[in-house]
Amino acid sequence: MFISNAYAQAAGAAPAGGSSLMQLLPLVLMFVVLYFIMIRPQMKKQKEHKAMIDALAKGDEIVTAGGLLGRVTKVAESFVSLEVSSGVEVQCQRSAVVQVLPKGSIK
Repeated sequence: MFISNAYAQAAGAAPAGGSSLMQLLPLVLMFVVLYFIMIRPQMKKQKEHKAMIDALAKGDEIVTAGGLLGRVTKVAESFVSLEVSSGVEVQCQRSAVVQVLPKGSIK
């Protein structure tokens, strides 16, 4: 009585092949821009950091992620011994090394 009948509508025509491609184009462009703006520079930075860590040698002056400055005294596979002051040695992970300083920076 009070409720009217509901009838299903006929489905619209399927989109043409060109228009579906045009709908996917912005999504593809977003992924391409994301790759060149975020992913590629991050991968380059990781590669440079790994090369720096692999090149660590005894006598290098480095800065760790915690802010320690020191001279490398021993290099092991996953750890590095730092001399932070005369007679004081600290061990840290190789991955914690952030920067290699030029020789003579620490006095």
